Amino acid sequence: MSDQLLQRARGIRLAIFDVDGVLTDGRLYFLADGSEFKSFNTLDGHGIKMLINSGVRTAIISGRTTPVVERRARNLGIQHLYQGREDKLVVLEELLAELGLDYEQVAYLGDDLPDLPVIRRVGLGMAVASADAFVRRHAHGITQARGGEGAAREFCELILQAQGNLEIAQSAYL
Repeated sequence: MSDQLLQRARGIRLAIFDVDGVLTDGRLYFLADGSEFKSFNTLDGHGIKMLINSGVRTAIISGRTTPVVERRARNLGIQHLYQGREDKLVVLEELLAELGLDYEQVAYLGDDLPDLPVIRRVGLGMAVASADAFVRRHAHGITQARGGEGAAREFCELILQAQGNLEIAQSAYL
């Protein structure tokens, strides 16, 4: 991890995640009855829980709406869930006003063009390794892992490490 990314991550108080392509591999699975399912990575989920336990607030902003994401967010303890919201920058501004935070106190992990305005505006805007090339070029950093394959865990651990909380979070399991 670069010193510049660690510096950006030190003051983060809110971590925001996209879903498709970030918390999942980006594939959409539809059953014959029209229902949908997604595959989530347990490493990512535990990283989010560690981040929450360290005092960093969490949110999901997704352009799509599905009950599966609502259930996953609830299971992980993610405090703020916004689905069906195409303009993610508007949601970010709503969240900042509600929580009394500045842009510099926010980290965002995305993968595609709808994420780019937020990635460019926040204190730590990152893209997953499998993100669109244009998005990767404009992000502050890129995870080594692909979306749905541990990228969110890597993002969470970066923030935890920058804030001196990674070893504390890990040692809770010793």
